Amino acid sequence: MASQMNRQEKIVLYGRAADLLAEALGRFPREMWQYRSSVDDWTIHEIIVHITDSEANSYVRCRRFIAEPGQALMAYDENQWAKVLNYQELDVDTAVSLFKWLRQSSYELIQTVPDDVWQNEAYHPESGQMSFDDWLDTYTRHVSDHIAQMERIFQAWKNVRG
Repeated sequence: MASQMNRQEKIVLYGRAADLLAEALGRFPREMWQYRSSVDDWTIHEIIVHITDSEANSYVRCRRFIAEPGQALMAYDENQWAKVLNYQELDVDTAVSLFKWLRQSSYELIQTVPDDVWQNEAYHPESGQMSFDDWLDTYTRHVSDHIAQMERIFQAWKNVRG
């Protein structure tokens, strides 16, 4: 039962990600979202767009775990996407909105799956064999990890400003 409670807590946190992201973005002045610091290769603007592209991949991966267990998951080169898709020029409000809807849809879906589905596995080219629980672990942490990254960039920006 402890592991079930742990999963339930993760599911709740997973479902709160859009609110956590919105709260974090409210702490960072928009004028610094394009700031490229020496502490990180990415800007806050780019991170926001990355979070959404990652969520689009997560959305598909979630459904593959449920509907097609055992199948391969798509990997992607996030740095290549950021560069070639010109993240700096994409609209962050659109990205945040899309993230919210993608995350909400998966959140609603994962609340309905039977317990045995969490043992479903798929192969990820970078991570190897993964369970659906591994997917939940990864995406429960993803936004929080990037918020911490944004905090470091924000601190660097404040330090440069004096």
